[in-house]
Amino acid sequence: MERDIFTEEHQLYRQSFKKFVEREILPKQKAWGEAGSVDRETWRKAGESGFLCPWLPEEYGGAGADFLYSAIIIEELAHAYESGFAMSLHSDIIVPYLSRFGNDAQKSRWLAKCAAGELITAIAMTEPGTGSDLAGVKTTARRDGDFYVLNGSKTFISNGQLCDLCIVVAKTDTNPDNAHRGMSLIVVEDGMPGFIKGKKLEKMGMASQDTSEMAFDDCRVPVANRLGEEGEGFAKLMHNLQQERLVVGVGAQAKAEKVLEDTIAYAKERHAFGKPISKFQNTKFKLAECAAKVEVGRAFIDKLLVEHMAGKHLVKECSIAKLWHTEMLGEVVDECLQFFGGYGYMLEYPVTRAYMDARVQRIYAGTNEIMKVIIAKQMGL
Repeated sequence: MERDIFTEEHQLYRQSFKKFVEREILPKQKAWGEAGSVDRETWRKAGESGFLCPWLPEEYGGAGADFLYSAIIIEELAHAYESGFAMSLHSDIIVPYLSRFGNDAQKSRWLAKCAAGELITAIAMTEPGTGSDLAGVKTTARRDGDFYVLNGSKTFISNGQLCDLCIVVAKTDTNPDNAHRGMSLIVVEDGMPGFIKGKKLEKMGMASQDTSEMAFDDCRVPVANRLGEEGEGFAKLMHNLQQERLVVGVGAQAKAEKVLEDTIAYAKERHAFGKPISKFQNTKFKLAECAAKVEVGRAFIDKLLVEHMAGKHLVKECSIAKLWHTEMLGEVVDECLQFFGGYGYMLEYPVTRAYMDARVQRIYAGTNEIMKVIIAKQMGL
């Protein structure tokens, strides 16, 4: 399907990022996977090249670009089978909290360094006993003069080891009647006493993404590091989740497209019983079914991108994208892997890594079960 949402400037940006991927990402993927994280130097190079937070105003180190520039980054990382370099998490999910809800002093202090790759960000929501139910967060932030004293633990935190700034979701009011109104967002900086970066977690997929546990043991954080007013944390999280779920949908769509493209090429080259497996009816039918899903997904996600940039309220639609596109990705990757036979089980093949990476898409950014709850609520049910 021909896409008409990108301008010539967008296409030039895409070509520039493709060159960056070839030069700075592809040669390092194996080492990153073995290390379980991306090196800080590549983060800085991405910032220097204008590939982090391109939407930020020029005064804060960005280019004032639209969200399609971010979509290009997401798509090209997917096309490179790179799931661990959490550029979109940093640029399009976490830094927007600092930009939208930070005061002038906070923005001046942090944003330009985020765009330059000098500060790497994380957001700590999930706890050992609390996932999609944010109202159940147990981490507390007790006011003590000009400081908050944080206590609690978090888990499954992407960029948990590398992060210089971590937005922590904490209860500033522990009254159970104020489960939603008692939550605040507090920026904890690396090196603050009591901020403990726990063990790096071993995962089924996304091998090069640093995912960690965290703990806060009487961690003293200046009140000046709070984003917005006390008790506004839940509302701010809800405000930003539309874009977070769109980011996941864009990535899932691009990954499905790339896996299908590579599977078609493989099926034309792989021979069985004296002919390419692409000539068998089963292959044609299965890949045709995958193509139908991918084409439908592309039409929906591109329309969603345009409407999101227009500032439309798309809670239902972005939840649908997160739900449908991640389910579709799982179906397409599973179907495509089968055509690789035994090679599809080997880690050296990108389709194998794509298969492992795809599973978590239905879990993070709110489980797909939670997406159904949100969609139903938006339908008035």
